[in-house]
Amino acid sequence: MGVGASSVVAPEGYGQTSLGDMPESCVAAVLLYLDPAEICQVACLNLAFRGAASADCIWAAKLPANYRYLAALAAAADDDDCGCDDAAEGSDGRCCSSAAIKKEIYARLCRPTPFDGGTKEFWIEKNKGGFCMSISSKAMSITGREDRRYWSHLSTEESRFHSVAYLQQIWWLEVGGEIDFCFPAGSYSLFFRLHLGRPHKRMGRRGHGSENIHGWDIKPTRFQLSTSDDQHTASESYLINPGRWILYHVGDFIISSSDEVTELKFSMMQIDCTHTKGGLCVDSLSGIADPLQEQVFVRTAAGFDVWSDQSCSSLRLGKFRCHPSVKQTSAEAPMDSERAPMHDSRDNVLV
Repeated sequence: MGVGASSVVAPEGYGQTSLGDMPESCVAAVLLYLDPAEICQVACLNLAFRGAASADCIWAAKLPANYRYLAALAAAADDDDCGCDDAAEGSDGRCCSSAAIKKEIYARLCRPTPFDGGTKEFWIEKNKGGFCMSISSKAMSITGREDRRYWSHLSTEESRFHSVAYLQQIWWLEVGGEIDFCFPAGSYSLFFRLHLGRPHKRMGRRGHGSENIHGWDIKPTRFQLSTSDDQHTASESYLINPGRWILYHVGDFIISSSDEVTELKFSMMQIDCTHTKGGLCVDSLSGIADPLQEQVFVRTAAGFDVWSDQSCSSLRLGKFRCHPSVKQTSAEAPMDSERAPMHDSRDNVLV
């Protein structure tokens, strides 16, 4: 009877608990296992989740180990843009200061940060936090670049740097460069972004001229990279598929310490002087952190839809999730990725 009486007089919902009653510390412990995008989604559930989703302990775990170094570069770039003498004077500078909350720092680092005169950019991929970098062709050493009979620079919206190096014709192709940088610890994949044909845009539609394309199917082009800690890798590939931007895999390297400067050298060569080659656009070199192997939905050049493992985390397609996959190698046809976040959606990937 006592139980029945108490159920009558007790207010409705008395004694019941909900997600809103969870301590923020418990919620934060759960959120540590989620990706940044998922953390932002669950922050809308209630006040407890919203408070926990902004906690420094959550976002400190998502930031690169050397985020202070990256944030200092971002603050310097923001100062250059706004003309501020002190990082604290600008709103973006405050976001990158040591007093800023980690969520603001994460959000700022997700935006591209230009450096070295705007010829290089870095950012972190917002969904997983992987570090990415892109180096413009303007920052590379190109044999014969000064001679306009061989090379010219084209302005185009198809490049994140709004400019590409275009090869008319040459006997000896050699493109290379180097960078000294404190990369966050992890595994990285390196890609050259290339295009056969002169890109143009007419009446709002993109196209390409194919009149100068020649010499790329006779001998493969050689790609190489090396690091200051004696990592070396090389690969070869024929340049194919005119009219499409293709990411050619140079190789992979590993950064073991986020606090040490790594010297990275890279190159692409086709130095067989028995024939000329031409009609090539060189856009950039991309370095992409590879924390996890992702599976993405791709379309082959022959038009067949397949599932394929990609080692490059930035090629993740959020709206597709995988099941048994079909591996592709560099000897097979290049693949049409539906969306590569750092590049044009029409980019192909040759791995």
